[in-house]
Amino acid sequence: MKYDVVVIGGSAAGIIAAKTAKLDYPEKSVLVVQKEKVVLIPCSIPYTFSTLKSVEEGIMSIDGPKKLGIEFLVDEAVSVDHENKMIKTSGDKEVEYDKLVLATGSTPVIPPIEGSKVDGVYSIPKDYEYIKKVQPELKASKNVVVIGAGFIGMEMSDELRKEVEKVTLVEALDGVLPLAFDKDISDYAAKALSENGVEIRTSSRVKRIKSENGRVSGVEFDDSTVIEADAVILSIGYKPTTKLAKEAGFHMGLTGGIWTDEYMRTSIKDVFAAGDCVEHKCFFTRKPSRLMLASTATFDARIAGGNLFGLRMVREKKGNLAIFSTSIEGVSLGAAGKIETTSRAEGFDIIVGKAQSRDRHPGCLSDSSIQYIKLVFAGPSGILLGAQVVSGKSAGEMVNILGVALQNDMTATDLATLQFGTHPLLTSAPTMYPIVDAAKNALREISK
Repeated sequence: MKYDVVVIGGSAAGIIAAKTAKLDYPEKSVLVVQKEKVVLIPCSIPYTFSTLKSVEEGIMSIDGPKKLGIEFLVDEAVSVDHENKMIKTSGDKEVEYDKLVLATGSTPVIPPIEGSKVDGVYSIPKDYEYIKKVQPELKASKNVVVIGAGFIGMEMSDELRKEVEKVTLVEALDGVLPLAFDKDISDYAAKALSENGVEIRTSSRVKRIKSENGRVSGVEFDDSTVIEADAVILSIGYKPTTKLAKEAGFHMGLTGGIWTDEYMRTSIKDVFAAGDCVEHKCFFTRKPSRLMLASTATFDARIAGGNLFGLRMVREKKGNLAIFSTSIEGVSLGAAGKIETTSRAEGFDIIVGKAQSRDRHPGCLSDSSIQYIKLVFAGPSGILLGAQVVSGKSAGEMVNILGVALQNDMTATDLATLQFGTHPLLTSAPTMYPIVDAAKNALREISK
């Protein structure tokens, strides 16, 4: 078999790379090689445990790509021969390509903790068959301990507390979502979780997972305290899946992901890479980054797919912005760019502007939520470095707006003079629009 474009991986990056290639180059033949017959929407996985009715509701549809003429091969790519432009699969198939896109994703990190491999200890891979298998086992548990309070840990805790008697969320650092938000922001989510029955233990390092007769029985901490558990979820993070690229001799980045240039080209001619398997770069410092988000993966994929046969999309903005959001019991958090903690750690001279209002006006409307904005600016220039939002459902799109501001080097003055539209049922009041007020508060500090 020979195709103009072959994409290895059928999750977010792979599908979008294939769709972009087919739409931008309709005359080209495109094949997606994916290991799993059914692929889950990555961000939906925690919600398949309770909010969604079944795992099947979290499946990624490929009907659209098929209608475009994209072909699919359910098989595992086991080697890349880039000299002869050929991949081989575990099903003994050989597929030739003109252009290749690696979108092999990521897998959960399993920490070297004693007891991490006993029965009753789970991770959350992006694997339909695994998730389908472990769901009834976790729901039948009474005491679930979730280790790691990142996005997956927080969302899994929130979902499982609706299904089991007791859920304990454990984090080694001093707050939940510690790498994504400043503590004054993430505390809103922690409060929402606690008020709905999740016990949270921060600044708690796990020493070992205890077991009896080969089955998990508890979690022991560095201070020798032990809490009971009949199920443990390891939510420590993810690592890039790069075995295929390493064995083929691709250049790897410092963080373990595949190295690419600004156009997602790898070190091997005519081979691109996109998504979690790639090493990303900080938007502001250009330092290597382990950023792994579906939104980032699809951004990569559009760049790769559009530039396969010529650089059509010129990247004027270098690096990757971390833009993300989550929602816990109606409290939604969003962040874009650098937070105050990481800005100070990098040595930036910063000014912080904050403002609070309601996301409806008047605030007594039934679906009104608090709206808290925190903006981080470079002190001398006033250029926006990062933004964080706490709100209702508007948080996701508000942080996307602030992401646009970041990409366009907007300043505190730009945001303080922002022209915006409001409506009582949709936004905060025009007299106290929080983005503008936060920027104005920062300007006062800058002008001192």
